Amino acid sequence: MGHSIPGLGVIIVLIVVTAIGALVTNFLGRFMIRLGERILNRLPVIRTVYGVFKQIFDAVLAQSADAFRDVVLVEYPRKGIWVIGFITGPTKGEVQRVMEDSMVNVFIPTTPNPTSGFLLFIPRKDCILLEMSVEEGVKLVISGGIVSPPDRNDKDNQKSNLIDENQGDN
Repeated sequence: MGHSIPGLGVIIVLIVVTAIGALVTNFLGRFMIRLGERILNRLPVIRTVYGVFKQIFDAVLAQSADAFRDVVLVEYPRKGIWVIGFITGPTKGEVQRVMEDSMVNVFIPTTPNPTSGFLLFIPRKDCILLEMSVEEGVKLVISGGIVSPPDRNDKDNQKSNLIDENQGDN
């Protein structure tokens, strides 16, 4: 060209690297993932474990949790025993038509694999709506109750936690 433009080389390198990254991510990346999954699906024991974890990650991390609307407590499998459930929507169609009460679809997940569970049709009035987020509810189920979200309405607990935090600073 006859004269140099300062920084032009850097700009060209950034454009080329970005273009290559986009191509590799879209084409080569998908190919590598498919190849890896094919290899894992051929190994008998690994296939089962991988399948379970893939379902969990697809359901929990890939935003399938957005299908859950609210976290509820319901008495299941009998009176006096409570379980965490997720409302997936209002009951519709024939199931609602044959029922007298307003019903909701509640998914009751199993621990530690929340991708399996039970679909129950429960009267809306029998569900106790919880204030925890769906993400907190899923963590509670996956952990088997070990990871329990804080109670947002427990003022005494919040005060004692604040006091404990302040004492730790001294």
